[in-house]
Amino acid sequence: MTATHPLPVTLTGRHVRVEPLAPAHLDDLFAAGGDDDEVWRWLGGPAPRTPREMEDTLTGLLTDPSYVPFAVIHRESGRAVGWTTYMDVDVTNERLEIGWTWYGRAYWRSAVNTEAKLLLLTHAFEELGMGRVQLKTDHLNERSRKAIARLGARQEGVLRRHRRRPDGSWRDTVYFSLLAEEWPEAKARLAARV
Repeated sequence: MTATHPLPVTLTGRHVRVEPLAPAHLDDLFAAGGDDDEVWRWLGGPAPRTPREMEDTLTGLLTDPSYVPFAVIHRESGRAVGWTTYMDVDVTNERLEIGWTWYGRAYWRSAVNTEAKLLLLTHAFEELGMGRVQLKTDHLNERSRKAIARLGARQEGVLRRHRRRPDGSWRDTVYFSLLAEEWPEAKARLAARV
């Protein structure tokens, strides 16, 4: 299978729907996690303090061609509870990254992240023909590191002094990946957890 570039698509599971991010999601997103420093702590910038600040961040994401952004909709409530993206897409080398993901704190350690990742990984490997999906996080973000490992991704290494944080300190970035040949086993484990 030849890999193809991801396009905006809707993916539906039992607990969540992943759909193209749009300005119409703004109010739900701000209610879910705007103005929450802990939600935005590891995302490379301050928490949006107003709906207008959230709108600016959302607009920036929507207009950056290097991202394919998705809203994550909690199916029971019908509300957007976070967003995630495909990014760093390289069709020639059959790889992409899932990143810039956040969810409102009420949805941490719930089926939301697990199922959203299951949907996105299934789409990446089985429909887009990717051979590698990478994820990364700040080395201090223990919650994210554990969540990525639970997906079945393997830690590959750490880029030291990789990026400056908003407070001026330096972030080391931990890289993880999942390969196409590892996907069937990881998929079975994720599906069982959902």
